[in-house]
Amino acid sequence: MDFVLQGDALALLFFVALTAGFIDAMAGGGGLITIPALLLMQLPPLLALGTNKLQGCSGSLTATYAMMKNRQVRFRDIRIPFLTAFLGAGIGTLAVQQIDPKALDALIPLILLGIGFYFLLSPNAGEVDSKPRLGNGLYRFLVVPVIGFYDGFFGPGTGSFFSLVGVSLRGQNLISATAVAKVLNFATNVASLAMFVAGGKVIWMVGLVMVGGQVIGAYAGAHAAIKGGARLIRPVIVVVCFAMVLRYFWQKGMLAWLMG
Repeated sequence: MDFVLQGDALALLFFVALTAGFIDAMAGGGGLITIPALLLMQLPPLLALGTNKLQGCSGSLTATYAMMKNRQVRFRDIRIPFLTAFLGAGIGTLAVQQIDPKALDALIPLILLGIGFYFLLSPNAGEVDSKPRLGNGLYRFLVVPVIGFYDGFFGPGTGSFFSLVGVSLRGQNLISATAVAKVLNFATNVASLAMFVAGGKVIWMVGLVMVGGQVIGAYAGAHAAIKGGARLIRPVIVVVCFAMVLRYFWQKGMLAWLMG
């Protein structure tokens, strides 16, 4: 599909992707920045989503590499959740073409607010490992594919969802939960991207320019998360979740109504 952007627009998208990659590596929610930017460039919605998945894959892959290199996560420990996340996202991407995603309109803001308030009001959550509250089987074969399905179907906040589950249900510390979230989010991004590529919904020139920014931002963000620990990751998750809710209300024309 032919779609041409000028050099200044591509340069802007590069820096947008860099910023999004940095934030996404720590807390998820990078799409909060990149998707609106792509839409502002007049890309049709499906092309914006497909192109966003291309650059998002590079960011999650870079963050995954950094986390593994620093031994925050081992692939052999999460290879089954990786597969179930991949399958869930693939099914979700197929389903979004058949089902109206407006069905999630009332649910998503509540979930994002819940995640934000959980980390805001639980200052010690994720400081150290704790006893899991959810069995490995339910986690691998129910919770992970459901979140994967959500990412393929809708998307915003997937990394935050994986991190929340890791801390609250699997007893992981926040750095470990974030590391696992990056690997699983890479799986969901790859599955969704494959569907968009098959449907011709990716603008490669735009996406590859953004890949450059994503790689730089994600690498820096992953190392910031590792060095800063829970004290840095937690406030970023809170801010990102609340920002996603505000953007969601604004997008739906509800923010003016609430403030009026």
